[in-house]
Amino acid sequence: MSSANARTRHTLFVSAVDQLVVKERALPALGRLDVLIRVEACGICGSDLGYLAAGGLPMTRNQPLAIGHELAGIVEAVGPDVIGITPGVRVVVNPDVNGIGAGAPEAGFSDWLVIPNAQLGHNLLLVPHQLSPEIAALTEPLAVGLHGVNQARISASSQVVVFGVGMIGLGAVIGLKRRGVKHILAVDLNDTRLALARRYGAHATINPARDDLTSLLGKEHGVGERYGWPVVGTDAFIDTAGSATLLQNALGVAKARARVVIIAIHQKPVALDLLMLMGKELEIIGSCSYPQEELTEVLNALAAGEFDPSALITHRFPFSQVTDAFDCARAGGDAIKVMVTF
Repeated sequence: MSSANARTRHTLFVSAVDQLVVKERALPALGRLDVLIRVEACGICGSDLGYLAAGGLPMTRNQPLAIGHELAGIVEAVGPDVIGITPGVRVVVNPDVNGIGAGAPEAGFSDWLVIPNAQLGHNLLLVPHQLSPEIAALTEPLAVGLHGVNQARISASSQVVVFGVGMIGLGAVIGLKRRGVKHILAVDLNDTRLALARRYGAHATINPARDDLTSLLGKEHGVGERYGWPVVGTDAFIDTAGSATLLQNALGVAKARARVVIIAIHQKPVALDLLMLMGKELEIIGSCSYPQEELTEVLNALAAGEFDPSALITHRFPFSQVTDAFDCARAGGDAIKVMVTF
């Protein structure tokens, strides 16, 4: 599709378990409050990989499912009643408002999409001119990491562990650093990711493949006991890894009134020691998505150059190679953010 006058667009769908297909489909007519966006960049999220593995939304397995929600683009056309948004401006989409890429007809892995009931500061944010589309598209995943940090209710003096430092874990490290936290410990099996964690603010790292996790946690954060249970001095654990073993270990060594924030997608139920949970008065807190003010905070931080996010984008693919991009993201390894460009 070469112009907004063309009435078709191409969109990526999950069509079955582990199956992707790009479909050509009609571009809907704009409603009076709608905005048409030409997508410039969209990142692959872990939830996209989860939808692919599940064959659709994990709760319903609805197929086909249009996917992609970490996107930035250019406004091409607006409905007659849209206020404050004009053609030609660049925007980041808050996908949570309209379910973009998570059950709605619209999704980010599409050359064009329509945002219904478009409002600045609600489902659209203006992108400052100095940000590239790829960097702007990092706003959404970085906001996910920041929300996990805020859910942990930390202070600058808190001692925090981040399990898993892929994109969301690194977003949590960045969020902790921006909150002034000095004791940030990152845990991952990949040394390249651990090096990035140190670059973005982790004061120490642990690779459980060769390091004893419990002893190093105690060395970094101190040790103690609670009713005979040996504990470490970590105030908050942020789980972006999705490992049942890591989560169970965290609860096992957590001190009294420590908090465990779950951002990771755990595909299966996890057995927990509720006696230990009760005896230590632990908090397990879920973290999903973000409020609007956190998305805005991240976009403003990127615009102000508070940190250099460029190392987070490790792989780039044109939309014509979107299935190759997903193969790269699924392989994991050194891939952090795999970005699809249009």
